[in-house]
Amino acid sequence: MTLFRENYKDYQVGSPKLTIAEILEQFTEGDIPVRFSAYDGSVAGDPDSAYGLNLLTPRGTTYIATAPGDLGMARAYVSGDLEIVGAHPGDPYDVLRMLGDDLHFKRPSARTLAAITRSLGWELLRPIAPPPQESLPRWRRIAEGLRHSKTRDADSIHHHYDVSNTFYEYVLGESMTYTCAAYPTEDATLEEAQENKYRLVFEKLRLKEGDRLLDIGCGWGSMVRYAARRGVRVIGATLSAEQAEWAQRAIEAEGLGHLAEVRHSDYRDIAETGFDAVSSIGLTEHIGVANYPAYFGFIASKLRPGGLVLNHCITRPDNRSAARAGGFIDRYVFPDGELTGSGRIITEMQDIGLEVRHEENLREHYALTLRDWCRNLVDNWDACVAEVGEGTARVWGLYMAGSRLGFERNVVQLHQVLAVKPDGNRSHLPLRPWWNG
Repeated sequence: MTLFRENYKDYQVGSPKLTIAEILEQFTEGDIPVRFSAYDGSVAGDPDSAYGLNLLTPRGTTYIATAPGDLGMARAYVSGDLEIVGAHPGDPYDVLRMLGDDLHFKRPSARTLAAITRSLGWELLRPIAPPPQESLPRWRRIAEGLRHSKTRDADSIHHHYDVSNTFYEYVLGESMTYTCAAYPTEDATLEEAQENKYRLVFEKLRLKEGDRLLDIGCGWGSMVRYAARRGVRVIGATLSAEQAEWAQRAIEAEGLGHLAEVRHSDYRDIAETGFDAVSSIGLTEHIGVANYPAYFGFIASKLRPGGLVLNHCITRPDNRSAARAGGFIDRYVFPDGELTGSGRIITEMQDIGLEVRHEENLREHYALTLRDWCRNLVDNWDACVAEVGEGTARVWGLYMAGSRLGFERNVVQLHQVLAVKPDGNRSHLPLRPWWNG
């Protein structure tokens, strides 16, 4: 917006206005790999492409022009003003991959920007309210509490996880697990891979009948129930009221209430100590990098000497990148979410006195997991739209397909880090890894 204002004076009054397609061409370098059409009748790109983008309304232009990058495109797509042709809205993976590989943007000259400003007109360049699925920007969330305070964390979790348990049942499948699976083979089913993930965590933590497990950020309680079925006493904690209610019903339905419970609780409010193990599966992304020392310190305080912790979370491929997520992820998916490299996680665990014994990267497994979640969304599209509305369903298809690309291209990773709380100088562990990988 500021850039358009600065160059507005440079345009030539008598010059012809640019069409929407011509404006797109001014921002791209080389060929546009998909078919593009706009509400003004203009077209661009490859007419023979299997995929197309149709900009249907002036409102879509405003979204894109006033929030350049992934946020503006997402607003137009979620609102239904931008249509993807040739790909299902529950899984736009193929077209996103093509755009990522073959569509390259450039910065137009000042004169061209002035012509674009004149062509669009100020009415289309005035920011408008975003789609209702969008969270407030970070600077406005301060009214909900300081970042990663208990109140603001609860609001952020509510935004993402309290969508609809029924919707999650459609997308996640029988396992009701919203974290990376561990595929024994590439053709394993999603349910087999999720069961294998919980087996892997269970074995890494050396859990056995009679042990005590704390599962923080437990979601719908799948790890809680997996361990309880094997005689482990488990407390799970989640900030999502809908998750806690669903999980507690599932525990009672399986007759595991004497061994397991899921609390609607901030993990920081768990009072019990002396656990044999702590599992943190998909929570670290939400707590904020600056809070790692307190987070891992809390975990250490809950373990008995010789107890084990397994931290499973999305990471960046290096330890230098900015922790904050991009505009689309921050506003639509994980408000206040932050990622860093596995090296930072290991460092923080070590610095509070935990002894790291093993780590591994499961990023390819997350790409497969997202592939299967997208398949479920496509297969249950009509039911999902009926449950949460098309805009929210579109958010999920876009987010999951884009994330799949991210894991495939090593933009993001998934690390499991295993550590022990030393008992003096003793770890009480076997000399080599003891689990079946």
